[in-house]
Amino acid sequence: MKASDIRRGHVIMVEGQPCRVMDFQHRTPGNLRAFVQVRLRNLTSGNTFDTRLSATEFVEEARLDTKDLQVLYRDGNGVHVMDVENYEQYSLDDETVGDHGQWLAAGTSFQAEYLDGRPIAIQLPAVAELEVVETSPVMKTATKTASSKPAKLSNGVTIQVPEFISEGERVRVNPREGVYLERAK
Repeated sequence: MKASDIRRGHVIMVEGQPCRVMDFQHRTPGNLRAFVQVRLRNLTSGNTFDTRLSATEFVEEARLDTKDLQVLYRDGNGVHVMDVENYEQYSLDDETVGDHGQWLAAGTSFQAEYLDGRPIAIQLPAVAELEVVETSPVMKTATKTASSKPAKLSNGVTIQVPEFISEGERVRVNPREGVYLERAK
């Protein structure tokens, strides 16, 4: 693919190493040729670096396989998951899970990206339904547009919710960004 087609989240090969695009900017300075400034994370070493590519340069896109997985349990060795197609069980380390580990409670379904048979990243679902287990009491004057308050969810994550949410209620959240969406129906 051309460098001008690169988008955030793509995995490309740079000097034989798979790298995920963290950020990119397409620039066309005055009387110079267009280029793409790219911030990449090497998926094998974890290093982050910046590079500049000509807008017409071709880059090799890494071929990723995706698998639907379900969390069985967590322990000191990582997150133990099951492939929902063939029921094989795997263990994902904390490096693969990354910042998403706090959202992986038992029974959660998600997708994992594999490169050459090795898991490199996970993709959480867009919506998760969880119970509020701890928050401050409801204010009588609370409205939907009022300020927010912290609430601890059943998976241990604390997010900001509107003032009218009380303990024991189920809420829908976006685990990718860690934000409240709405009350569960």
